[in-house]
Amino acid sequence: MYSNILLTHKIVVTLFLLQYLIKFVLLVANKKEALAKYTKATRIAEMIISVAFLVTGIWMLVNWAPISTLIMIKLVCVFVSIPVAIIGFKKGSKPLAALALVLIFASYGLAEVNKKKKAGGKVDTSTSADPITTGKLVYQNSCINCHGADGKLGGSGAKDLSVTVLTIDQQREIIRNGKSAMPGNKDITDEQVRAVILYVGTFRH
Repeated sequence: MYSNILLTHKIVVTLFLLQYLIKFVLLVANKKEALAKYTKATRIAEMIISVAFLVTGIWMLVNWAPISTLIMIKLVCVFVSIPVAIIGFKKGSKPLAALALVLIFASYGLAEVNKKKKAGGKVDTSTSADPITTGKLVYQNSCINCHGADGKLGGSGAKDLSVTVLTIDQQREIIRNGKSAMPGNKDITDEQVRAVILYVGTFRH
């Protein structure tokens, strides 16, 4: 379900940005008549897109892993941008319309920065000889945000690892190539994959 919500969110966000970008271009070009016609023709679609944008975003927020400061700032940008855009286009204010677009684009820039920040905080796993310790470190690097420290968090639609009945081969396939909303881990070694499987196995003890 999460992967479907995520895909829907990405689609409506793209449509939302495209909609306001077209209106912004018409506004800046002083095409008032064309802007009025376009706004009238797309009013219902715009309402549906905006509602879908907010609903899918809120759903993912509720079902997401722990939220960072950057993500909180992103959310503020998104929620502020919508009324600013509505007022800006209604009053024909180019500065307000531009501010709304800047806030929207900035919000997704912050999301990317947040991802890179998490990636930059990875722990070195190359010095550990104990496979369980190695597995734990890799797990903390790549898995804990969604699966939780005990495998039961369920963030972003993640499965409960403490009750998994997957075979070792199935686990290896998912860890390496991902599944649904879970991304693959192409940058870890086969030894580290085996170590993660061993560590996750301790959740069922």
